[in-house]
Amino acid sequence: MSNLLSPNDEQGLSSGYHSPQVTVDVRLNTNESPYPPPRAFVHALATELAEVAFNRYPDRDARELRAALGRLHGVGPEQVFVANGSNEVLQTLLLTYGGPGRRAAVFEPTYALHSHLSRLTRTGVWVGDRQPDFHLDLGEVKRAAAEADPAITFVCSPNNPTGGAEPRAVVEEVLDLAPGLVVVDEAYGQFAPWSALELVGNDVGLVVVRTYSKTWSMAATRLGYLVGPAAVITELEHRVLPYHLDAVKQAAGRLALRFTTEMEARVAAVKDERSRVHDGLEKLAVETWPSDANFLLFRPTTRKGREVWAALVQRSVLVRDVGDWPRLSGCLRVTVGTPAENDAFLGALSEVLDR
Repeated sequence: MSNLLSPNDEQGLSSGYHSPQVTVDVRLNTNESPYPPPRAFVHALATELAEVAFNRYPDRDARELRAALGRLHGVGPEQVFVANGSNEVLQTLLLTYGGPGRRAAVFEPTYALHSHLSRLTRTGVWVGDRQPDFHLDLGEVKRAAAEADPAITFVCSPNNPTGGAEPRAVVEEVLDLAPGLVVVDEAYGQFAPWSALELVGNDVGLVVVRTYSKTWSMAATRLGYLVGPAAVITELEHRVLPYHLDAVKQAAGRLALRFTTEMEARVAAVKDERSRVHDGLEKLAVETWPSDANFLLFRPTTRKGREVWAALVQRSVLVRDVGDWPRLSGCLRVTVGTPAENDAFLGALSEVLDR
């Protein structure tokens, strides 16, 4: 019996993907929105839920939600795929276009789940390097095409955890170079100066992945989506589980789109605070990088990153230790919070580094 219950862990997946959680006053480690959704949204959702037929299955095709997202982005509903968070979108892409005998190309350091989900789906992973400033290296993209013939090329923009967005010209070049599907992960796209959604078309091998978790203040809902060619969406729908997206998520996602003005105000507020936190970091004994996302990467120069992380926790401030990610030894990542949270972080960090 013990052998029957042993997992298949050929590719060393037992550790999974985790972001440590501890009880603190200021939690700035998971890139959530620091602001709750508008109260009017909460009330509208509560009203709608009173009308949900909970004894019936949800709309399997999520037609109203897809139509609403299509209107938001100027495409038809047939070009939109929705799922339980952007991670399920990525997993469904890999189930569809990856698998044994195929490869995905990633460029480190980048979002760890691109590699993790690839391995879960038995997709081979070809790993390239980024430039010294952590932007994409087109030479590495060319090398990936020549050596791996990737079925999927991942472009995280803005890149997590380094924060930089790729310029339009770079993404266009990747589209020319990559032999398979290009997946631009825009989990933080609303904070960036442009979006690859501008390049989507039915005749373009590009999909753009987005999430409601960040700018829409709906991390608890676990809702994500993809915009791309209609033929790709059809294939994804053939692989996803039936009735995978419940009625509550569909209602929440659709109703949230009524509040784009409030969302845009939140994005603007976070961007202002991002600039202020970046300026604050530059006055301390750290190395930091520009960001187009809602977080900042930094490396203490006078103390080990792990020691600084622990000392911040002692002061009830939690950031993300990314020091074990490729090329990020000693680095920490901080989510941009409210002004009060950011003040607490900068104050605690200054105290820790002074010691």
